[in-house]
Amino acid sequence: MEGRYDEVRDRLYSSRNPVVLTGAGVSAESGVPTFRGEDGLWRNFRAEELATPGAFARDPLLVWEWYDWRRQRISQVKPNPSHIAIAQMGTRHKNLTLITQNVDGLHTLAGSKDVLELHGNIWRLRCTECGKVVENREVPLKLLPRCVCGGLQRPDVVWFGEAIPGDVLSECIERIERSDFFLVAGTSGVVQPAASFAGMAKRAGAFLVEVNTDETPLSYMMDVRFSGRAGEVLPDLA
Repeated sequence: MEGRYDEVRDRLYSSRNPVVLTGAGVSAESGVPTFRGEDGLWRNFRAEELATPGAFARDPLLVWEWYDWRRQRISQVKPNPSHIAIAQMGTRHKNLTLITQNVDGLHTLAGSKDVLELHGNIWRLRCTECGKVVENREVPLKLLPRCVCGGLQRPDVVWFGEAIPGDVLSECIERIERSDFFLVAGTSGVVQPAASFAGMAKRAGAFLVEVNTDETPLSYMMDVRFSGRAGEVLPDLA
């Protein structure tokens, strides 16, 4: 396996436009609750029942109580070795693009720059009236939060049934379509549109690498696959 590490390192640092895509598995190693499994259960509600525009319209207090609980849990965790390794890759390779499906902000906390957050950020609030976005790290958060205009604020995250912001998605696609190295770590490979990114990179001629404890629907197209935790594999690549 060490020979493959050498190969991937060489590919990474000789690439002109490397892209890294991370999913929930990366943050789970820090202790961040995931949507799937028992971690996704809160007061007998599933995440899919709360992270929707309809749920917020019906009962904004209930949705904000859940997000406040998530914010409190995330505030207690720190970036793990995989976050730090990716930040180190970015320091060594100025053209590296990091795309994440995670909303916890741990990549930025670890020192990564140029992070494209597909699903938003739990530490930002967006006004439902004027659309103004502000950073807010209050823990616990005063519910229900209001904008300076008086409008009710919501988490600046992408909910089920909502589209990825067009500017973010188009930027991701542009970076991927000119990538020559594509590393995907800790993602299930089933949530769109991120699940289609590896195929885009493959068609662009990129060298594909996957890091995951389990095989995913993306595994078959990889040039190299490391079976293991991102926090164990990525430091060796960085």
